[in-house]
Amino acid sequence: MELLDPRLLVIGASFACFRLLNGKLKTLIPTPSSALRNPWKWRNICTSFVHSLLTGTWALLCFYLHPEMAEDLISTHSRFSHCLVAVSIGYFIQDFVDMLQNQKLHQSWELLFHHTVVIICFGISVVLHRYVGFAVVALLVEINSIFLHMRQILLMANQLKTTLYRLNSLLNLGTYVIFRISTLAWMTRWLVLNRDNIPLLIYTVGSVGMAIMTLMNTVLFCRLLRSDFLKSTCDTTHEKNK
Repeated sequence: MELLDPRLLVIGASFACFRLLNGKLKTLIPTPSSALRNPWKWRNICTSFVHSLLTGTWALLCFYLHPEMAEDLISTHSRFSHCLVAVSIGYFIQDFVDMLQNQKLHQSWELLFHHTVVIICFGISVVLHRYVGFAVVALLVEINSIFLHMRQILLMANQLKTTLYRLNSLLNLGTYVIFRISTLAWMTRWLVLNRDNIPLLIYTVGSVGMAIMTLMNTVLFCRLLRSDFLKSTCDTTHEKNK
């Protein structure tokens, strides 16, 4: 290994950049008065929003610029896509550290667990220079995360009853089905079909990771439906029956 491994440099630079962004958000995007009770959460969500916007767009570009990667998710990839996965690892490490420092464990254990799984899976891909295409497919989920984080930002800014919030809720639900549920289902199917081409240890790690992600995202989807659609429908019906 070289004295300064380029992979570690990219991960470290990404960690530092997201760390710096998180610290500068106090002046870049002032915390609204409605979120002053928890300014850390406001900065954390805004940082996550930037990551989603960056990596979601980047993942789409990877397949647009190198469509051959879609035909071989194991060994075919570009430096552009390999760099994307490394940058994302840097963000997840930064977010992991940020939550450990600023949030109680019982409030963040789900996300900490999620980040651990992602860091391990992406780390294997970056180190081995294999399965990069599969990791980029996983990052398509970040397209939905753009609207998921925007929803949290609007809630913290007390914009629940605005047209923007309702529009974002619809986009959030639509992209959740397309880029999160469908993507995870497709990835699970790909793992099963390519079982013979993947070493047992990596297949096991991938399968466990997919099972955890599927469970977590199913629970989150039910929460979103209940909060943004079923609850509002019940409230409307209640108002009409008064």
